[in-house]
Amino acid sequence: MTGPAGRALRLTVFVGEDDTWHHRPLYSEIVHRAHRAGLAGASVFRGIEGFGATSLIHTSRLLSLSEDLPVAVVIVDAEEAVRDFLPRLAELVGEGLVTLDEVEVVRFAGPGNAGGEGGA
Repeated sequence: MTGPAGRALRLTVFVGEDDTWHHRPLYSEIVHRAHRAGLAGASVFRGIEGFGATSLIHTSRLLSLSEDLPVAVVIVDAEEAVRDFLPRLAELVGEGLVTLDEVEVVRFAGPGNAGGEGGA
């Protein structure tokens, strides 16, 4: 990120928990590629229920249906950095949903950055 606050782009990738890339969880591959690309950060959120293109509902409430739960990988960074990452993502996501949203960063702080000054 270029600064502590202001406009940014949020990239969200919705995939299944069981989706893989070369025998590795797809969500993990996306996070590692985002890290190598120098993006500000990435988080993975596991859903407790959902459905996608197959219209099959996956839920954690029933043991028989608790497989392949929905997963969202969320990345927020400057627009240019996120858009530069999209081609690297395109080769990974065969099935899934990828969205972009303009967001306003209110506070961005990390180690050595408690006051919200500077980047990642």
